[in-house]
Amino acid sequence: MPPLLLLLLPVLSPALAWIPVEDWESGNVTASVGDSGQCVCQVYLPDTTFPADRVQHMQEVNKDMMVEVNIQKNKLVSYQVKVEIYLEELMNLTVRVVMLETSADDYIKLDFELLRIELREFEALVSQLKFSLNSSSPLFDSLYTEIRNMTLIVNQLETYDKSNLAVIRIEFAKLQKKLQDCQKEQEFSNPDIGNCNHTGIISVSKPTVVQLNGHLSSSYVYGVWGRDSKPNRGYESMHFFGAYSTPHVYDLYLYTSYENLILRNLFKHYDLPTEWVGIGDNYILHGNAIYYQHNSPFSMTKLNLTTAKYDYRVIAAASTAFSYRYSENQNIDFAADENGLWVMYASHASMGKIVLAKVDENSFGITDEWTTGAYKQLAGNAFMACGVMYVTRSVDLNTEEIYYAYDTKTKQEKLLNIQFNKFQEKYSSLDYNPIDQKLYMYNNGYYVSYNVKFNRE
Repeated sequence: MPPLLLLLLPVLSPALAWIPVEDWESGNVTASVGDSGQCVCQVYLPDTTFPADRVQHMQEVNKDMMVEVNIQKNKLVSYQVKVEIYLEELMNLTVRVVMLETSADDYIKLDFELLRIELREFEALVSQLKFSLNSSSPLFDSLYTEIRNMTLIVNQLETYDKSNLAVIRIEFAKLQKKLQDCQKEQEFSNPDIGNCNHTGIISVSKPTVVQLNGHLSSSYVYGVWGRDSKPNRGYESMHFFGAYSTPHVYDLYLYTSYENLILRNLFKHYDLPTEWVGIGDNYILHGNAIYYQHNSPFSMTKLNLTTAKYDYRVIAAASTAFSYRYSENQNIDFAADENGLWVMYASHASMGKIVLAKVDENSFGITDEWTTGAYKQLAGNAFMACGVMYVTRSVDLNTEEIYYAYDTKTKQEKLLNIQFNKFQEKYSSLDYNPIDQKLYMYNNGYYVSYNVKFNRE
């Protein structure tokens, strides 16, 4: 072992502290005087050396262990948060399954597969926690059991629900077939459809209250519903509705059939752009086009649903001062019958009486006009049937009356007394459709219809 200088002793002192006292023998230490007169000590270390490499290794291991401990602590905190969240969701899921188990009939369209996916996620989480925590606590076994029981319940409920759905679908298919057969029999087997060989309306049936509007809200008191009065080929059964909380026209819903209207199974939805929003909500669908009132400028307006093209025509004499009794801003009212398209309005020149005009569908212009004797502001509404304008008025809260008729062929007018019941006092639209000879009324948020009987004697 080479000698070490005394000057290095302060550096070696920590190392020397590891050498047992008995190893410090006098033969291992010598002293002498150097050339410059300083005292020099020489120390000979024994064969036992200081394990510096082992200490360094222990320090590195200790450091790694501290890092691993911090990682595991963070994992435990993370798992604790996850456990709390998933336990809460598991409780909610348990409540849902209990609700399903107690009232399965109320949940026909449940997504059972989603429930199974959630249960599998919970089971995977429990396995992950059990493995990470290296625990075999009874709590995990209990969770496994509960999850598997819930899975069995969901499977049983799905089987029960599918059996009910099958029965419901069969019954619904039968009902739908009956409705279609009835509708076809009425529309295509009735020789009177489209036939104007009669002397006019003699009675109106009791109201058929179909249902609340498609928004399922009674706040939509303004609106229109019905069917195309001149349908394109292939769209003979198409129905429509528009419902609003204010007397405006800003969108329209189309359905391929009456059944889809009832089921709210939408075919198309049209949103009118701001610059083409209508006023008055008393519009019709005729020849796959919407005819309605537009106030900027005040005019009759047409939206062709085939080409999505807008067009308008100003009626110089029409006034915004006259509307029907039940709804404001219904200054221009369209109607359709077996003879085509019509428009009704009032003017200052007519002193508030309804002016009836024939509309040329190709040019979208007015061809003929008739000034009638019916004051518009006293009328509940007006409609056309076989070239005759019929005007209604209120008798009492539950009764409406067709009291006036004007025949465009003979230019004769007459008073009538044809009463019919209203579902509710106020209604915003009443239109005749020549395709099925029915009146379609939008009665304070509800779809209502009437059959019309003509005098054919």
